[in-house]
Amino acid sequence: MSSLAHQLCGLRSSPLSSTPISTRKRFSPVVSAAASPTPISNAQTKERLKLKQLFKEAYERCCITPMDGVSFTLEDFHASLANYDFVSEIGTKVKGTVFSTDANGALVDTSAKGTAYLPTQEACIFNIRHVEEAGIYPGLEEEFVIIGGQEQEDEGSLILSLRSVQYGLAWERCRQLQAEDFVIKGKVVDGNKGGVVVLVEGLKGFVPFSQISAKSTAEELLNKELLLKFVEVDEKLSRLVLSNSKAIASSQSELRIGSVVTGIVQILKPYGAFIDIGGVNGLLHVSQISQNHISDIAAVLQPGDMLKVMILSYDRDRGRISLSTKKLEPSPGDMLHNPKLVFEKADEMAQTFRQRIAQAEAMARAELLEFQPELLLAEFIDERVILAIYDGHPSQ
Repeated sequence: MSSLAHQLCGLRSSPLSSTPISTRKRFSPVVSAAASPTPISNAQTKERLKLKQLFKEAYERCCITPMDGVSFTLEDFHASLANYDFVSEIGTKVKGTVFSTDANGALVDTSAKGTAYLPTQEACIFNIRHVEEAGIYPGLEEEFVIIGGQEQEDEGSLILSLRSVQYGLAWERCRQLQAEDFVIKGKVVDGNKGGVVVLVEGLKGFVPFSQISAKSTAEELLNKELLLKFVEVDEKLSRLVLSNSKAIASSQSELRIGSVVTGIVQILKPYGAFIDIGGVNGLLHVSQISQNHISDIAAVLQPGDMLKVMILSYDRDRGRISLSTKKLEPSPGDMLHNPKLVFEKADEMAQTFRQRIAQAEAMARAELLEFQPELLLAEFIDERVILAIYDGHPSQ
């Protein structure tokens, strides 16, 4: 206890100041000059009151006459909105952007309330299995035609078509081709007793049997391509009539004896092969295939083979064309052993053949001129030859 008392006695506080409280220096708070209120001038007070009055008047005008002083009225706004409102009537053309495709079609953004849907069967004028076959991918911007509505909101509220747009363009293309008298190719897709149905520019047209040059049945022509010219193009009546005979006549007008053309073997017969030379069938007789004897034509040619042939003769009245590869052989038997060489040398050999023909004709004309000059001049020599013969001899 004595040690604890000793420790406690040592804890003494410092003595209080002996200075009287009344004589101590009092604390005086320092007031900052910035905290002192700045007096407001009369001019500022008037400006604030003026602004307050302006705001009050503007507020009252907004409440009473909100469109006062505005040139664009509410009626004008509704009229403009009607002009830019989305029209969803069937037959209307709209622009849209493809943003998704699936196995059945494509979703299109047309800026309407909902997305629109393009079915696969409406994506192209031709038959396709997927829209990508028609070049339709996300990001494609195109003009579509509205052909219907759809209740399923998840698939779109409108049904669109590109086929309808292409359909109109195809008719326009056919009218243009008819006006320019072009020869086109069409694939036979069907037939009946009166003729065959062909596919041209994505449209189905009709070719009467009376307008087909070759005597063939619809079954024989099915899936084959024909040279055609337009006879009638009527979009309103959906009539598209074509002629194979006119196209053949136009193509045959360019055929010349001695010219080399490329053809495809169509049919093999014991006596020769029928060759398609641009829609015109010519006969390559077995005796005109090679200078060497051929016992089996199938050992040399097969249907589908592509080869170069020379036009040996052309009967326009009967529509018969005789062809030859024998005249194109650099050496006898090349068509049997090296047909590639024959085709490479075809133009060169044909030129040699034409020169020989020209020499033979010149010799024949010379003989006719010697023995029957009147007949030659009348039937075989044109005006330029006559002028050359009689030049400088006006008395004759």
